[in-house]
Amino acid sequence: MTIKVNIHDAKTSLSKLLTHVKEGREVIIAKSGKPVARLVPYSEPDIKRLPGSAKGQVLFTNDINEPLTGEILESFEV
Repeated sequence: MTIKVNIHDAKTSLSKLLTHVKEGREVIIAKSGKPVARLVPYSEPDIKRLPGSAKGQVLFTNDINEPLTGEILESFEV
């Protein structure tokens, strides 16, 4: 079940909305009737990060601080 509220109501009843979220409901916060945010129950990520797991797999060259070439910059263009 989804609950839709405007920003003013969300500010004045945040605790109540969080109770709904804890119960598994989704809350949509809207501004002028247009959705801008979604509150959903928090869940821990499935994958645990392991510091150092990419050791030896990343290579930095001596030109790491140099400007990117035009060819590389073009590859980022949309």
